[in-house]
Amino acid sequence: MNYFLDALGKYAVFTGRARRSEYWFFVLFSCLIVIALGAAGLYVAKLTGGPPTLAEYLVDFFSLLIFIPSLAVSVRRLHDIGMNGWWVLLNFVPLGGLVLIVLFCQDSQSGDNSYGPNPKEVTSYA
Repeated sequence: MNYFLDALGKYAVFTGRARRSEYWFFVLFSCLIVIALGAAGLYVAKLTGGPPTLAEYLVDFFSLLIFIPSLAVSVRRLHDIGMNGWWVLLNFVPLGGLVLIVLFCQDSQSGDNSYGPNPKEVTSYA
């Protein structure tokens, strides 16, 4: 949970580096929140007998809220493996998302790189 909150705390910080754990915990908690919001919206829609639009609105609103933090943590994750943040634009290329998943799974570049010190050596959550 600390990694998710750290990523939110760096809301629009596109400089520096993000560890694998920071990125993947951000993705995990974002997905869990989307599932919970969707389920809550569907439950309310079922109780009221109305259409499930509340669930869609909740999920859409949350997605808008975390768009910039998710973009920022993705760029910082690419910086961590020594790549330029513009590689995040691969999302707009067919199958580019799969390439990004492979890149996001790579280990940090050891030592300092042009984007800053290695976050593994700077902080660690016990």
